[in-house]
Amino acid sequence: MFAVSSTNGKMSMRAEAPRMQRFDTDTSTLEIFPEGFSVYAYTAEGELETVITADKARHRSDKRVKDNESWQAFGNVIVRNVIKRERMETDTLYWNKEKNEIYTDCYVKMYSPSGFMQGYGMHSDDRARTAIIRRPFDSFGYTQQDTTLIMIDSVNFIGPFLRKSN
Repeated sequence: MFAVSSTNGKMSMRAEAPRMQRFDTDTSTLEIFPEGFSVYAYTAEGELETVITADKARHRSDKRVKDNESWQAFGNVIVRNVIKRERMETDTLYWNKEKNEIYTDCYVKMYSPSGFMQGYGMHSDDRARTAIIRRPFDSFGYTQQDTTLIMIDSVNFIGPFLRKSN
């Protein structure tokens, strides 16, 4: 399964899965992704910003009520904000499309350039820009300030063309 969503001609989101199973009834639709699911979200400028991967996913929509759908990702869920260089790991993640937010009540580990945090429950916008752990515990932080360090976004970087000299 491969799906692309665009806004004003620019890709805003892409979803991929090796396999999708769809079940329809008179009142609802259920889509199951039993072999994994990946979502890639892009900025308005077209840069890859967020990547969400999971072992399995599920999407349910109610045909009787407009905009009544639920998304769940579960099993080794990893949310990466490529631009902020942050990564979150959990077992289950929910996406509220109407409110543009992701959340979980499960155990969460968050890694960032400034430290490590863990706890139970997380809430963020759907691009993982504002992730907050609801009940943190035993977390630590570190700061590395090396003025000679050069960080390159290897996903969005378009470097110079190198010419082979004769």
